[in-house]
Amino acid sequence: MKLVTVALLALMRSVVCATINIPVDGASADVLQDSMVEGEHVGKGSNMHLPITPDDVQGSFKVPLYLKNGLDPESRRKDRLERSRKMKNLAESSLNNIAPLTNVRDYYYYGYIGVGNPPQKFSVIFDTGSSNIWVPGEACRSSACVAHRRFSKDRSSTFLPKSQKIEIQYGTGFIAGEIGLDTVQVSSAVVLRNQSFALTSLEDKTFDLPRSQFDGLFGLGFTGGAEGGVEAPVDTMLRENILQEPLFAVKLYSSSNKGNGEITFGSYDKNYSDKLSWLDVYGDYFWATTMEGIFYGDESINYLYGADKINNLTSSMSPQEKARASRKALLDTGSSLIYGDPFSLAAMSIRIGADPTSGEIPCSALASLKPFHFVLGGKPFTMQPNEYIYHDEASGTCEVQWMPVSEYLWVMGIPFLQSHYSVYNIKDRKIGLARAAN
Repeated sequence: MKLVTVALLALMRSVVCATINIPVDGASADVLQDSMVEGEHVGKGSNMHLPITPDDVQGSFKVPLYLKNGLDPESRRKDRLERSRKMKNLAESSLNNIAPLTNVRDYYYYGYIGVGNPPQKFSVIFDTGSSNIWVPGEACRSSACVAHRRFSKDRSSTFLPKSQKIEIQYGTGFIAGEIGLDTVQVSSAVVLRNQSFALTSLEDKTFDLPRSQFDGLFGLGFTGGAEGGVEAPVDTMLRENILQEPLFAVKLYSSSNKGNGEITFGSYDKNYSDKLSWLDVYGDYFWATTMEGIFYGDESINYLYGADKINNLTSSMSPQEKARASRKALLDTGSSLIYGDPFSLAAMSIRIGADPTSGEIPCSALASLKPFHFVLGGKPFTMQPNEYIYHDEASGTCEVQWMPVSEYLWVMGIPFLQSHYSVYNIKDRKIGLARAAN
């Protein structure tokens, strides 16, 4: 599923102090999904119990993020067809058009929250590319809703209706419903009271099982990017002084490594303190920064289409003017791939010997490939070949982990974030990046 079109459109139009971690323990998402709440997957949201743990008392709480990796042969076949179709369409159309994003890989991370009092449990994607919280409503009869946990207003003693409707159109998904206020718990240490969230009354088939094993979404963008005029949860955390430090951090493991990940609210791994490079956030919507180039190995060629011309034009500008004129890159935990303009991606594919339409590359070529360096906020961040190439050892096939969209905004999705530890400072509007430790 792709949850970034809202960010594309928005950018183009222009907790008591606590620390909370969200780890992952290597079990498969399917096993965890079935075993964690047996018999409660369908229908009303289950009651959620969040006991105080020693970590809570010490200001550190870990909540798991589980990896759903559905790279089956049929998904890969659809992925190649979709990539070919997009490359053909974008090559024949104006770059002013925004191509819809489709995540046919079914590849994402999800964790758990509690909504209401007593809390009803829901699995959600923690998404830096959107700003709303939504879960299925009890009245929703869409096939996607009835197959997931649904929120019951009557079972919560603290629910308040707002008598306001909401609709959100994502890249390949659509939801509609009503806005309510209630308690949202990320853990027993992080409690958002009277937090606005959406209860869906309609969800399209994008959110059907088995593709979408998560129930809803927890947006981590800013209030400026929220639909329905509601306050984004990160801004609620900041306003209510809920966090020990006004930030959160994300660590995503690849399926070939530990398989899951963690998100930390209120602190970050201090082992990265001297390694983080801090980038300014551009805009008031999501976690976007400037993008100045893409380089392969030690070569001097800039593969970011039009970047040399833009960089020359902005050399005499002020930092603010240069930021407005530069390309932008969104760090998005809800995106399965890296998305960018078709000209840059085609050139990158050709340079490494991959098919520019299907994205396939002979696995025998991996040993001779060099890293790509993405220049964000004027600083280079490296992806090794095994990080930008997906190798399916079961089928013996390899393919690039990028897909074309428009020229305006690059999306640095899960492959990039798996290779980099990322910290998001809500108050100072800065992003910290460092190479992830293996």
